[in-house]
Amino acid sequence: MALFTLGINHRMAPLAVREQVGFHAEELRRALTDLASGGRVHEAAILSTCNRTELYCQAEAPQGALQWLEHYRSVPHHALEPYLYTHPDREAVRHVFRVASGLDSMVLGEPQILGQMKEAVRIAREAGTLGATLNKLFQNSFAVAKDVRSTTAIGTNIVSMAAAAVRLAERIFEHIAGQRVLFIGAGEMIELCATHFAAQKPKQIVIANRTIDRGRGLADRFGATAIRLEEVGERLAEFDIVVSCTASQLPIIGLGLVERAIRARRHRPIFMVDLAVPRDVEVEVGELDDVFLYTVDDLAQVVESGLESRQSAVLDAEAIVAARVDRFLLWLQTRETVPVIRSLRDTAERTRRHEMEHALKLLAKGEDPASVLDQLSHRLTNKFLHSPTQALNQAEGDRSELQALATRLFHLHPDAHSGE
Repeated sequence: MALFTLGINHRMAPLAVREQVGFHAEELRRALTDLASGGRVHEAAILSTCNRTELYCQAEAPQGALQWLEHYRSVPHHALEPYLYTHPDREAVRHVFRVASGLDSMVLGEPQILGQMKEAVRIAREAGTLGATLNKLFQNSFAVAKDVRSTTAIGTNIVSMAAAAVRLAERIFEHIAGQRVLFIGAGEMIELCATHFAAQKPKQIVIANRTIDRGRGLADRFGATAIRLEEVGERLAEFDIVVSCTASQLPIIGLGLVERAIRARRHRPIFMVDLAVPRDVEVEVGELDDVFLYTVDDLAQVVESGLESRQSAVLDAEAIVAARVDRFLLWLQTRETVPVIRSLRDTAERTRRHEMEHALKLLAKGEDPASVLDQLSHRLTNKFLHSPTQALNQAEGDRSELQALATRLFHLHPDAHSGE
């Protein structure tokens, strides 16, 4: 079984063609079940957006999946073939990582694709077509996407801390206008951040403050609502963006609180900015997969960097992708050896049991134990070495390769005995 990615996207196909092979979310589960039937693929997931339709498969070959797509969508081969791309193995892994990171998007670095990919994975899991290999692939792709968005700055031009917060949020959410924003605190920094975020016209702005009257005063300026600080715990899951800056000496947003919020949000990402010193948000929160947490120091570094090179950011992102591709392929290669190792151990165990039974019968007849043990050891040695010895003796063109392999497998040192 090999990994394959096949499909069309905005780079290869016009909208008229993409429309013909698109899938609505509600039909994906049925489509996946149909694709996996008949042994076409071993594992499968489908990502379908306005810009791409892609099939991620583990299969013997991609032809079965391609033929299925043409038949399922009633698109003749000649109409689809000029726009189709197929990526095997390493290129398939690299492609998935780049798609998740927004490097293959129409808008470079756009974040919506990551949520769409997570939804595709969820549907594939429910359809029963997501196995261990694809699950590992996608979990790695999500980690790569987080690394790219957290450590690179594609298209960044920052002039202030508050503006930096807005631009960082735009790496996670393509349009802030569709998000709900929570500000915790009502001081000068929160006021400045609220001014910048309000200019993007988010769906909702809420101010949480220990003193409700002061919170209302700030909220009225931005057409927002105010809540008490104590209400944050029960309402955190409502918000996509959280900016906090209070005078609290202890964190007011803990790991458990955010974990519950993420579960309630079904793992939709939360962008958090902690501008407080000491911190308002526990540092462990930043380790959660679906949380993008920035501190005042993080924003300061972005501000100092000024206008960053877009191409430099792309190169940084590609380097992250390349390193993660190598790691995933190493894991995949390790998995491929598991059946061989299991078979080898099973064969050895059957041989051991057979010879043990033979030895026990000899002991039961009263034969000398030392002689039985000596015979047992010789029989086991001969049986374990019979197949590799036979292979070495019968080898023709590949004899030297087999000899080198045997030397590695059994840690041999033939030169040490050449004089005997």
